[in-house]
Amino acid sequence: MTARMDKRFADLKAEGRPALVTYFMGGDPDFETSMKIMQALPKAGADIIELGMPFSDPMADGPAIQLAGQRALKGGQNLAKTIDMARRFRETDQDTPIVLMGYYNPIYIYGVDRFIEDALAAGIDGLIVVDLPAEMDDELCIPAVARGINFIRLTTPTTDNKRLPRVLQNSSGFVYYVSMNGITGSALPDPSLIAGAVARIKGHTELPICVGFGVKTAEHARLIGASADGVVVGTAIVNQIALSLSKDGQATQDTVPSVETLVRGLSTGVRAARLKAAE
Repeated sequence: MTARMDKRFADLKAEGRPALVTYFMGGDPDFETSMKIMQALPKAGADIIELGMPFSDPMADGPAIQLAGQRALKGGQNLAKTIDMARRFRETDQDTPIVLMGYYNPIYIYGVDRFIEDALAAGIDGLIVVDLPAEMDDELCIPAVARGINFIRLTTPTTDNKRLPRVLQNSSGFVYYVSMNGITGSALPDPSLIAGAVARIKGHTELPICVGFGVKTAEHARLIGASADGVVVGTAIVNQIALSLSKDGQATQDTVPSVETLVRGLSTGVRAARLKAAE
């Protein structure tokens, strides 16, 4: 699983551009529509997929992703079904890395050993578990890495040079830099500050640095992609799904196409990042 992620970043480096990392909530607004969205993402330009695991108490997420989780849970989504989405995706796509993102509680209830086995069988490449600090690596990080699943760590503007080596100690795949102090969906910070933060983190690791939180438009993606190895977009995609739904919260004929259109635009921004920066 680590090989698929490493190959994707190596290929993008050779291509001379950053990755577009796209997040959506598994099961939002229903399993089948969510499955179609996942299958459409690579064709629209996504390089890596973050598949959200719905949870009732998402402490790091803003209103948009909280509501997406509620819609998914109301529709019957659970961790087993989210893993099954990855398995079904792998039937037609063996190249796009998949990262499960969410919180530890559903994994703990599911059972760590069972979760790792099922994630491997489904073709999942990495995990982002936002409420497991480095001090709890024995819980999930070390067992997952030992089986070949990347454990991707979050860093923030408050992760100083003293703390950073501990955070990065067992990290693999890439480093997710949260570009502001706050919840998902906040405003984009000054790109020059992000560039400085990326450079500082690169002084501590050879892993790719992907930047997220606040990226909503193709121009945002271009600005961030000028200095980062990847641009993570989540809330904008989740908002687009919500906007496409009917008044009673059901998917419409516009749901999947509207997400494809958004991601295609973001992909254009990412692909223009290094070209513009070189001018």
